Amino acid sequence: MASSSDDELPEEFRRVPDPSTDVTRIDASGAPDARSPRPAPGRRAALPRPDRREIAAVFAGGALGTLARAALAEGFPHAATAWPWPTFAVNIVAAFLLGYFVTRLQERLPLSAYRRPLLGTGLCGGLSTFSTMQLEIVRMLEAHAWGLAAGYAAASIAAGYAAIQVSTAIVRRVRVRIR
Repeated sequence: MASSSDDELPEEFRRVPDPSTDVTRIDASGAPDARSPRPAPGRRAALPRPDRREIAAVFAGGALGTLARAALAEGFPHAATAWPWPTFAVNIVAAFLLGYFVTRLQERLPLSAYRRPLLGTGLCGGLSTFSTMQLEIVRMLEAHAWGLAAGYAAASIAAGYAAIQVSTAIVRRVRVRIR
């Protein structure tokens, strides 16, 4: 039975499995919910419905991030034997922003269903481009620039990790006012 305070909760917290049904509910990880009965023979498990606003947030953020990355890549072309500064810079900026957004949204701001998908998954996912990084490494290897390829791979991973650490530390250093 639902109480009046259930209306204030996000939808995913209001959904309570109905034990009288014969459909297995699936949790967010894709595993059967332990509280649900098994489906009757011949019946399929019910999948959770996607949140269309969350999908739209990922799409919008991804479009912005992808357009920004593509503009940089087109504006600053490079040879296969040269350091790919646009991709390197974009990946480091995306790692920094991801660390900032995730820490800020998780630890400092009220929960929101759409900020993380918009900024983390969408914007940072569209902005960062590890597939392009891999393609550039392959091109470096094909051009026999072994040292450049190894250095680029190592520097990208190390600088990305450092960017996440720095942005997380910056967010955590800011004092939070309690009203």
